[in-house]
Amino acid sequence: MSMTLESRGRASSEINVTPMIDVLLVLLIIFMVLFPYQSMGERVVIPQPGTGQPMPEPRKPIVIQLEQAAENQRPTLKINEQEVSWENFGSLLEQIYTRRTDKVAFLKGDAGIDFQYVADAIDVAHHAGVERVALMTK
Repeated sequence: MSMTLESRGRASSEINVTPMIDVLLVLLIIFMVLFPYQSMGERVVIPQPGTGQPMPEPRKPIVIQLEQAAENQRPTLKINEQEVSWENFGSLLEQIYTRRTDKVAFLKGDAGIDFQYVADAIDVAHHAGVERVALMTK
C-alpha cells in the first residue's frame, strides 16, 4: 500500500497491486515447471493372486468363554463352544496355537464372574502361546 500527497495536501491511500501480480506470476511459473515431474516416479507393480493356488480360508477366531458355575466354584471354560476342563485348558491352547499364525484369542465372560478367574485364563493363554487376548463385551 502506498500513500501519496495530492496537490491540495490531503493524503490518499491506494493499493499497489504490481508486487502482488509479480508474486502470482512467479508462483504460476513454478507450478507449471514442477507439475510434469509429479506424474513421473516409480512404477508400482501390485502382485496378483496366482491362479494355481487357492487363497487360504481365514481361520475361525478362538473364543474362550467363562460361564458362571455354582456358588463358590470355578467357572466353566469353553473354547469355541466346546467345554474344556481347567486342567486341560493350557495344553489344548498350546495345540491350537502351535499351528496358527495369528496369536490372538478373544475372552468372553459372564457378568458375575470374579476377575481372578479372568486373569487366570489370560495367564494360561499367554503361557500357551497367545500374544494378544481381547476382552469381549455384550
